[in-house]
Amino acid sequence: MTRYESAIDVDALDAIDVHVHIEDDGHGGNSLPADLSAAADKYFSAGGPARDLDAVAAYYRERRTAAVVFTVDAETQLHHAPISSADIAAGAARHNDILIPFGSVDPHRDDARDRIRRLVDESGVRGFKFHPTVQGFDPSDDRWFPLYDAIQDAGVPALFHTGQTGIGAGLPGCYGFRLGYSNPMLLDAVAAAFPRLQIIMAHPSVPWQDEALSVATHKHNTWIDLSGWSPKYFPAELVRYANSLIKDRVLFGSDFPLITPDRWRRDAEQAAFKPEVLPGIMKDNAVRLLGLGA
Repeated sequence: MTRYESAIDVDALDAIDVHVHIEDDGHGGNSLPADLSAAADKYFSAGGPARDLDAVAAYYRERRTAAVVFTVDAETQLHHAPISSADIAAGAARHNDILIPFGSVDPHRDDARDRIRRLVDESGVRGFKFHPTVQGFDPSDDRWFPLYDAIQDAGVPALFHTGQTGIGAGLPGCYGFRLGYSNPMLLDAVAAAFPRLQIIMAHPSVPWQDEALSVATHKHNTWIDLSGWSPKYFPAELVRYANSLIKDRVLFGSDFPLITPDRWRRDAEQAAFKPEVLPGIMKDNAVRLLGLGA
């Protein structure tokens, strides 16, 4: 299997989207069970662009925007086989001018740490995605610390879903999902124990936005991505911090396909971001975090 090596020309990019889901494996497989996928599409009024990796690459190439692509491995919680992170990395290698692969590993797997190492060493993934609510784990529990240690040793970031989720909204019991696992304050313990691990707190962390801002202000190995919500609905405090105290650690993300980068950028005109901070949010901060300028 081809190992991913980036060929991204940073100067040719307008933006870097750090939050892009690969929902379709191109062979009829989906990252979520059918009922969860349908409920998410309804919740987000999603549709439009094709979701397999090759189509995603073409979509982002047209927009001169690099995309961090991943799935979520939650097989234990969902009883549903995930899309292969190794396959996503191999696909990204075909499109290494525009795609950047992150891996995902179900923390409940006995071989989770070994999977992390293989995805880095053999597939060349550039980070890892966790969704504590969907994967069913408290990220602050030290039973997961060996996983973070492996990611820290690999020198790649870990991206965690934070805040409420639309996945499963309205379904009875919702697979036992617990929103509290995605409170960003739980990541404070991780950031404290692993100071070299760069942690991305994904999304405006509603209803815990103040907690996310507190963690980001105190722990400078934490970042916030702005995916999953239209910017016109961003909490005022989030915009204020993005314009000042944490402006060097805020990242553009869309949450494609649930929110497209076109919609995000259009709606961002209604948010009060300072013109001088937008280049960092849209591209420069991600270049530094992902080591693309080296």
